[in-house]
Amino acid sequence: METNTGANEEQFTGLILVSGIDSPGITEALFQTLSPFAVTILDIEQVVIRGRLILTVLISLSPAHTKAIDEDLEDCASKIGVDIATSFESSNQLAIAAKKSLLHVVVLSQNLKPAAINAVASVIAENHGNIERIHRTASYPLTAIEFTVSGADLHLLRPALALTGNEQGVDIAVSPGGLMRFAKKLIVMDVDSTLIQQEVIELLGAKAGVLKEIAEITESAMRGDLDFEASLRARVALLKGLPESALKDVQSEISLTPGARTLVRTLSKLGHHIALVSGGFEPVIAPLVAELGIDHMRANNVEIKDGKLTGELIGPIIDRAGKALALKEFATAHNIDLEQTIAIGDGANDLDMIAIAGMGIAFNAKPAVKAAADSSVSAPYLDSVLYLMGISREEVEEL
Repeated sequence: METNTGANEEQFTGLILVSGIDSPGITEALFQTLSPFAVTILDIEQVVIRGRLILTVLISLSPAHTKAIDEDLEDCASKIGVDIATSFESSNQLAIAAKKSLLHVVVLSQNLKPAAINAVASVIAENHGNIERIHRTASYPLTAIEFTVSGADLHLLRPALALTGNEQGVDIAVSPGGLMRFAKKLIVMDVDSTLIQQEVIELLGAKAGVLKEIAEITESAMRGDLDFEASLRARVALLKGLPESALKDVQSEISLTPGARTLVRTLSKLGHHIALVSGGFEPVIAPLVAELGIDHMRANNVEIKDGKLTGELIGPIIDRAGKALALKEFATAHNIDLEQTIAIGDGANDLDMIAIAGMGIAFNAKPAVKAAADSSVSAPYLDSVLYLMGISREEVEEL
């Protein structure tokens, strides 16, 4: 058959859609069928879901070859047992324009419903965004779906989708695309009820017999109803007389949040820097830092005299402002821009660092924190943060 085309001949574009049960050799057979023709491959996309294949190919070709290609592809489909649909149309634009200013929208849910996807797609469209690609990045312990979006403004789409996430009961993160998405980052985490499942001061309060009083003050502070420093000093005062050994004793009562070890290990292997900032106490947190290989820590210190807690604090207080300052200082130490930082926390004490970070994540947080954060995680798995960063479950398991 004739495959040469004139230099000035009008060109067509052809869209080829292959679908069917996946099996070895389908891609080979398709491109073997196209090989005799003077066509150029412009784009390819393939996905396999539960053993079913969808393969799309965009080509440029001579209009004189459309009928022959169609016939040969029909024969190919019959031989390999798939469906092949084609669409040819005139086009003088053979190159595909590069999409700029892409955004990545990640939806997380333990029970993802069609209505949630519909709502997300609707908000993207309302904000003049076009969905270029949708793919799954995780299927357990929750489902993570990532949308690649063009044409939308990050600063408009992010708050709009935050409202959608609250309405639909899903977690949504919006982040800019480009190479900087995969650049080295600084990840700063709160400790109590974030990295670990407990509130250390409440564990100490139980040993001192003042758990109820401390819990009431803690809850008020986390809601933002009480100044953190005042609340911390009030709670520490209740610990007066507690043996120093209690600080070590509570270490055995601490349990990491599910996924915490995976999060830290994965980020470390990828070359990111990790820091802990806590309104809790350095003697209790330090062993975790050493065990997990965390780069930096900043926390409060209690005064100890004659082997007992005096009920006073020593050194600077790590409050809202202190956490934000720590984030800035850690970023400066590693020459990392604030845009490349991530702050994760659950309480009012984390609001300042969440506000200044490139991505602020509310982890099983109070309503005020969720409202202020760029994104949130409601599932009890700390490694879900990896999906918000564009890291898939398969990549995590490979690491």
